Amino acid sequence: MILLDFVVHLDAHLLALVREYGTLVYAILFVIIFCETGLVVAPFLPGDSLLFVTGAMCGMDLLELHILIPLLVLAAFGGDNTNYWIGRRFGIRLFKHDSRFFKLQHVEKTQAFYARHGGKTIIFARFLPIIRTFAPFVAGIGSMRYRQFLMFSALGSMAWIGGLTLAGFFFGNIPIIKNNLTLMIVAIIVISFIPAIREFLRHRRERKHSA
Repeated sequence: MILLDFVVHLDAHLLALVREYGTLVYAILFVIIFCETGLVVAPFLPGDSLLFVTGAMCGMDLLELHILIPLLVLAAFGGDNTNYWIGRRFGIRLFKHDSRFFKLQHVEKTQAFYARHGGKTIIFARFLPIIRTFAPFVAGIGSMRYRQFLMFSALGSMAWIGGLTLAGFFFGNIPIIKNNLTLMIVAIIVISFIPAIREFLRHRRERKHSA
């Protein structure tokens, strides 16, 4: 419930953090983005909505856009690479059995997405909650060539961070959006989950037909 409240009212919580911690907020944002993309135990952290809100705060001169974007691109890229090497070193052994933090179904959904889109999954997954956390891990398991992974990871990191942060910067302070930012956050969360849900349902139908 605390996490849900933080995500849904991200604008208010982030504003409070900026006012209380000032420039230290950059480090907090770096850690959140790094963990969401770099640790398979943290797919629940806010991603899309966080980037939109931080972009909006840049538009209000509470944060610096020229600092924020490169910093978060680095966090996303670093998280991707950490996750890739976790998959490469430890692989599917982490997911032999479901536990509170490790869910085999998340890996299976990501593998299905990967089978359909190939290496471009690393880019597409950036815009899909949960899948973006497991895509680099699955790439490591599948022994995707590291040079290829680096290219897709860099492109995906820049597209995701730049796209959503700039969207918040340019549109987050339009009066109708600014006055309904909580509703906007919920809408972003719902919309971002739609492709993942569609992919899951398609994969489930295919498994039923094959059975």
